[in-house]
Amino acid sequence: MAAKDDWQHPFVNIFKEFRLSEWQKASKEGDVSTYTDKTLNSIVFRIRGAGSCIRLPKNTHQSLGLTGRYLYVLFKPSPGKTFLIVLDVTAQDGCVVRISISNMFKEFKSTTTSLLFPYQCGPEFDRITEKTATLEQQHNSPPEQPQVHWTCLMMDLQCTLATYLNQRYYSHLKNVKLCAWMSVKSLFTSDLQFNPEVSYHKAKLTGLPTSDGTGPMPRDMMFPTPKGRTWQSCYDYIRFPVEGDQNCGIIRKGPLNVETPNEPTLIEEEAEPTDPELVVIPELPEVITEVADDPQPEQESPPSSRHSSQPSTPLPVVNEDDELSQLPEEPEDKVADSPEEVQKLLPDPILRLRRIIGFGGATTKCALWTMSGDSVVYPCHAIVVSMKIDSNEQRFFIGHTDKVSALAFNGNTTLLASAQSGNYCVIRIWNYLKGNCMAMFRMHAHSVTTLSFSYSGGILCGVGKDSRGKTLVVVWNTAGVGRGGEVSMFAKTKMDVDIKTIKIANFDETRLVSCGHDSIRLWRVRKGTLRSCPINLGEYRPLDFTDVSFQEGDSPEQHIDDRLLFASCKSGHIFEIDYTRLVIRNVRWLFPVQREQQEKWTLNKDPGIAINSLSVCSTFCATGSEDGFLRLWPLDFSGVFLEAEHEGPVSLVSVSSDSMRVLTATFTRNLGFLDVSSRGYSTLMRSHTGTVLGFSVDGVRRHLTTASADGSVRIWSMDSSHQLYDFVSEDKPCSVAFHPSEQIFSCGFSSGIVRVFDISCGKLLAEHNHHRGEVVGLVFSPDGDCMYSAASEGSLALYNSCDNDSHVIRVVCGVVARGTGRAPDALTVSSNSRCLAFVGPSEYTITIADALSLEELLRLDVSILDSESTFLDSALKVCFSSASPEHLLVATSANKILWVNTKTGSLLRQVSKVHKHWCSSLAVSEDRRFLVTAGHNAVKVWDYNMHLSLNSQMFIGHSQPINQVSFTPGQQGVISVGDAIFLWDFLAHPVDLLHTLRLPSRFATTSAADEMPRERAPLPLSPPPPLDVSAVDSNEVELNVTTTGSEPSSHPRPATSFLKITELRDTIKLGSHLQNSDFTGRKPLRPDCYRHFIPRFKNSTFDETAVTPQPGEAGVTLKAVIGYNGNGRGNLVWSPDQGLFAYSCGGVVVVENVNSGRQRHLQGHREEISCLAISNDAQMMASAAGKSANKSLICIWAIPSGACLSTISYHRGAVQSLAFSKDDRFLLSIGDFSDPTVAVWSSSTFQMLASESVLGPIHDAAFSPSVAHQLACVGSQGVYFGLFDSHGQDGHLSLERARAPVEVGDVELTALCYHSDSLLFSATNRGHLCAWDIKTQSCFMTWEADEGEIGVLLCRGNSLLTGSNTHWLRLWEVEAVRRMKPLGKVSRKDGGASVVLKREIMLDGTTVSAAFDHTMDMGIVGTTTGTLWYIDWLDTSSIRLVSGHKNKVNDLAFQTDESHFATCSEDGSLRVWSIPSNELVVQFQVLNQSCTCVCWGPFPSVQRARLAAGYGDGTLRVFRLATSEMERKLQPHRVAITAIQYSVNGDVILSGGKNGLIAVSRALDGSTIRVFRDHKGAAITTIQCVREQCKDFGLVGNELWLAASVDRRVSVWAADWFKCKCALLDWLTLAAPPYCQDDSPPPSLAAFCPTDPSLLIYTGYGIEKELIFYSLSKKRIIKKIALPHWATCFSLSSKSQLIALGSKERVLKLIKWTSGKFQDFSQHSDSLQTCRFSPSGTLLFSVAHNEILLWEVNGL
Repeated sequence: MAAKDDWQHPFVNIFKEFRLSEWQKASKEGDVSTYTDKTLNSIVFRIRGAGSCIRLPKNTHQSLGLTGRYLYVLFKPSPGKTFLIVLDVTAQDGCVVRISISNMFKEFKSTTTSLLFPYQCGPEFDRITEKTATLEQQHNSPPEQPQVHWTCLMMDLQCTLATYLNQRYYSHLKNVKLCAWMSVKSLFTSDLQFNPEVSYHKAKLTGLPTSDGTGPMPRDMMFPTPKGRTWQSCYDYIRFPVEGDQNCGIIRKGPLNVETPNEPTLIEEEAEPTDPELVVIPELPEVITEVADDPQPEQESPPSSRHSSQPSTPLPVVNEDDELSQLPEEPEDKVADSPEEVQKLLPDPILRLRRIIGFGGATTKCALWTMSGDSVVYPCHAIVVSMKIDSNEQRFFIGHTDKVSALAFNGNTTLLASAQSGNYCVIRIWNYLKGNCMAMFRMHAHSVTTLSFSYSGGILCGVGKDSRGKTLVVVWNTAGVGRGGEVSMFAKTKMDVDIKTIKIANFDETRLVSCGHDSIRLWRVRKGTLRSCPINLGEYRPLDFTDVSFQEGDSPEQHIDDRLLFASCKSGHIFEIDYTRLVIRNVRWLFPVQREQQEKWTLNKDPGIAINSLSVCSTFCATGSEDGFLRLWPLDFSGVFLEAEHEGPVSLVSVSSDSMRVLTATFTRNLGFLDVSSRGYSTLMRSHTGTVLGFSVDGVRRHLTTASADGSVRIWSMDSSHQLYDFVSEDKPCSVAFHPSEQIFSCGFSSGIVRVFDISCGKLLAEHNHHRGEVVGLVFSPDGDCMYSAASEGSLALYNSCDNDSHVIRVVCGVVARGTGRAPDALTVSSNSRCLAFVGPSEYTITIADALSLEELLRLDVSILDSESTFLDSALKVCFSSASPEHLLVATSANKILWVNTKTGSLLRQVSKVHKHWCSSLAVSEDRRFLVTAGHNAVKVWDYNMHLSLNSQMFIGHSQPINQVSFTPGQQGVISVGDAIFLWDFLAHPVDLLHTLRLPSRFATTSAADEMPRERAPLPLSPPPPLDVSAVDSNEVELNVTTTGSEPSSHPRPATSFLKITELRDTIKLGSHLQNSDFTGRKPLRPDCYRHFIPRFKNSTFDETAVTPQPGEAGVTLKAVIGYNGNGRGNLVWSPDQGLFAYSCGGVVVVENVNSGRQRHLQGHREEISCLAISNDAQMMASAAGKSANKSLICIWAIPSGACLSTISYHRGAVQSLAFSKDDRFLLSIGDFSDPTVAVWSSSTFQMLASESVLGPIHDAAFSPSVAHQLACVGSQGVYFGLFDSHGQDGHLSLERARAPVEVGDVELTALCYHSDSLLFSATNRGHLCAWDIKTQSCFMTWEADEGEIGVLLCRGNSLLTGSNTHWLRLWEVEAVRRMKPLGKVSRKDGGASVVLKREIMLDGTTVSAAFDHTMDMGIVGTTTGTLWYIDWLDTSSIRLVSGHKNKVNDLAFQTDESHFATCSEDGSLRVWSIPSNELVVQFQVLNQSCTCVCWGPFPSVQRARLAAGYGDGTLRVFRLATSEMERKLQPHRVAITAIQYSVNGDVILSGGKNGLIAVSRALDGSTIRVFRDHKGAAITTIQCVREQCKDFGLVGNELWLAASVDRRVSVWAADWFKCKCALLDWLTLAAPPYCQDDSPPPSLAAFCPTDPSLLIYTGYGIEKELIFYSLSKKRIIKKIALPHWATCFSLSSKSQLIALGSKERVLKLIKWTSGKFQDFSQHSDSLQTCRFSPSGTLLFSVAHNEILLWEVNGL
């Protein structure tokens, strides 16, 4: 839908806006000319000839996009000639409707996409000429001869669609075509209704209002009126359509009436022949306020022919669109001049669909992932729902009229196709991001079973059945849909082959594959034909194939010969098919258990897994089967590595694009997904499998209970829509009711049984079987004392709900109308709990009974209320008004709603034609201002008093008849049930009930008896039936009635209390939100570009009490920093002349000599460093880090000495950029998006000289290389050109903003660099480069330099360097740019010829920093992967200087001889480094897995060196260092491996899993020889092996090993693996209180003492923070050392009795455990997760996230 822009208000002159005289945006055909019209004194366009026309816009595929509701056509038809006006109007659902107006048409005609209106205005059609002449003769004016006048035709486009096309909602005007014989002045669109008789000057003099949607005619639209003449005598004004469609679709001239017509709301009225009629009996004072002073005379009318006992008085008929019809009839001209106040129901719309509880409808095999994996799209009957999986927020695609049977996404999930079932198989294509329908077309099939979109969205394929039952396959061209084009058919074919699914190949849009019963076929679209080729299945031909899938994750550039096709079938076979050769490569038969597969394969008796769906990604295959299991298989199908069981058969499986989640759907209409990495399953949606028959709401706890035809009763949370309880019975539930205050609900069944359940304890309280038919009504009294039930055979029961067993008080037979059509709400109780109403004993009568005794109070006959009706009217539904017990609403079979007085029986008012079909349910709001009704598939909200011109709004969405609708307690929403459960937000705020019921003072003495239409209430036709004494004892009845009493309950209503609580909660949330927000009231949003630095999220805090050692006394000294922080931006500087470069890693600045590789470390930051800057003389450097307290810290360093000269702070957020001026006198700093400020500092005094805040984030800044006081910044709002003037210790900074050029669109300017003092380059987040003239501050040239975001720009001479997130580093020659500057602006196409791409290099990640020499021949570049590259442009080479991990480092291990060490990371990489150079030797990478732990084998030589690593999928891989290859892959675990260790001899590998199992695998062949289950249920945190003779402990073995788990248990074992012996030596269990923090508890860590293996050292979560020393020989704790923090890692040195501990407080603590002496080192910027001493104890590694620090151990 086109948005309403400000430029279109108050009106748009279409001819002027599109420059019609120039014919550039419009086209003309035939004889079209201009001339000066003497009547108008202006130039007009004249069209002459049948083939002549004016077309707007010029191209048919474009759109005018004019959103004005009213179209004004100023034209004059040629006398005696024909003309045609064609309007193409776009509705809000995307459908284009053609409106044609012509005097050639004889009658009105319409289709679903076209409207033909006859134009009958002129001398031959003017029906009011005589009356006009008569009026003028009365004023002594001679009559004029009939002639053709200039006409102002006002078309109400919104009302036209709403009236003639089934309530379609107007969006915008697309095209206009003016044809044949006419003269046209102009066309206008506006949202205002203009008065052609009133000019602006006249309106100003008379003070006419213009704020009510009307206004005087603008000057451009005015017709001049000659002196002495009236406007009406000179011109014609036609407004169409008229109210009530009195002209039956014919455009005619009528009396001038410029009142605002009825404005239809969102689907507010149905397309019916006439409007609903409102009949008012003068009972309610507020209804007759308009006629109180002029009463209506009574008229005689004969009584009803069926009932002669009661006379009836005819009533005045009032049309709801015209309240003045109550007045006495007056002359036509007088009535025409009377103003009519048009009022409608507000707000518009009054309902908003918030959530739908339901899934499926026509199919449960449709559910799709979005490309991002954060949302799921699925059908719910006639609505397509998009749900976010994290918040369950829903979006809706509404437009289908029947159940949706198929869905399909294109590759990037921007286009969504949906098809509906039934005979009208409409297919819609939606813009998924905007939610609007872009195209709609028919398939001409009786049902559509499957759809498939091509990857690009240019091809759509659908499969269905034609009228003869043949399979119909159609392929459409949808390439032009995104540009407003139409959908055309490529090819179509019919065949007798069964097709269950069809899919378009993602690598070729002309290739398709399908499967069905006994066939798998490959298809090809070529030259407008669709051809297929079956695959030879041989002996497998009789199988029933269910699904087919290409292997996802393959590159589209992959050769077609390497592509595989997988197919599944009901027998459990999986076919692997060679797509090119059309042959079966492998056939696998899957069984539930792998062992049974081997046994039963030979027997061939039992069938395999009946597979309904499969989905294949690059690493595994997911299958959904009939037994309810989702199974994940490796691609060799060797065994199931993960499975999830569902409640019913799985109908669909779908793997997300990142292969991390698997979506599942079941035939029982459940929808959920499995998280592969965490092994967790989340249910997204549960739904009933049958029609929802009724519901009830617990307003106190906001629970919703529903009864369904599937035999289940379910309880839902109204806030989360999650299912809380499920009650299943063999008996079908029919109606449910919640107790108004307690956690009790009752349910009536088709067998007549009423059961009462207590939800709090989950038990059945009572069961009653007093009914012999289906329970059609069940309700509690508002005070909760009584419960009532009614059955289809006519019985009515009263229960005492104050008792737990809800015993029966009375049962009455034959009082309720028989039948099941009034279920589930056949009973209604008044708000004061005194009266009970129901339909009965016959369908024509209503009975109002005493709620405490069931004694009849009043009986009404609805069939006699309308004496003019030709058939008997019966009652269907009854409902008490919430606020007034004296009002009873009755829905009848004549499609009416009657208001009845419960005391007098008088008819208060009635509304006719409520719905297209009869009303199935109705309810009144608590404040008695609104009425909600349900009819067929629609919900209507009405004004309760029916005193508006437009009293209702209608809402669609249900695909089946609605069974029940009602307001929620508190009037905050509306619930409707039928095919699904719809939760609507009610947008009208409730008002105080006392003010609603207060009447005007002039009605204070009005008596209700004086206004009765009858003399007395109708008598009952028969006496009430006797009491059924067999059901209950009469004495008990009398006792209970007496005890209950007849007075209303004094308890406050829970609905009012709930409403106040809800508002109070909203207020609290608002207040807390304001406290956390800035002064603007809006939280700043992160810009959409990677160039902007965002600190890594940390949940750790720095320990302010850390004790740092004195200089020269440190127990360890920082020796090397391994890695580079790829999360920084501009955190790399280089001085080629000095031969050094500096970069950051965590909070440390590393200054490294390029030649020697020697490092110096500048330590002063506690947080992650964001950026660096070096002075031009390379004597000073500035570094900035994220804020640790309130502001960010900037450190100034002296490079020669490494001393910190000063620290400065100003920015509240992270510092985004730093830069020194040309003369190094000033330092420039930029704040991030949370504090976008520019600050200038003195580099001598380090005082801030000036600062300036800007609008929007800034991404980069720089001083001019030639002018010291000139600077520039770029950001979200464009380029800021700055000038800085210094005056001693003060300065002034001025910034001038220039927006990004329109050629590049809505972009972020991400980087900049100076070319000279007059030229500046900037980059965008869409890959553009812009050249700016600094003097004029204008962009004169743009070109596309990259496909992604450019984040780095450098300019040296005429060479320009660009680095982007596409991993490309490019070098451009820009010498010609300066010469082109005087030539004016150059387009991107011309710009490409002005610049030359000299060199380009692909790097391993996104470029974040770069530094080059003055000639741009060589330099250093940093990427997000943590790598620093040396770039040589002369030979286009790159050398890796510094390597680091991008993600968190999980483990680190030393080789035995300390020649190498290994690290493993979350990104699946295992890296081996050399010592002492610390250079990367080899890297082993496993995709889509996390490498969790690593260990070295006990082999010092390089040829025998091996290392083992554990991964998140439970695999264990062994790598050989000499060959740099993987030697063996094992899978001893089904869950992630958390600890791993070689035995001391290297014979076996011990590995611990997340589930607590410890596997012992033979190193020689990889076989698992033993599994220890002693720690089962708790993840293993530590495994360690030491050489020790175990005979001192009384056991056989040559080594000890231990295992620790997160549940604070440690086991110690003695083993001799060569003899296959292993025995438990000791078992420790440490006590601890419950852990109440939000994060996970500290790990349990244990290790043998290096000098004495009989001593075990432990730390972990416990009663105290401490180190525990446990003696294995003495079997007791011998020592404890208190700790200030919980330890997250620790390591023991083999010498000097040192222990290194890391903590969450970012402190590395070194302890001498013999004396307790310690030192703290706080160089890390995050919590430590690993620390390791080398085997010799001379080196120590500490790791925090991806920061690896190497320390040299000095000792304490």
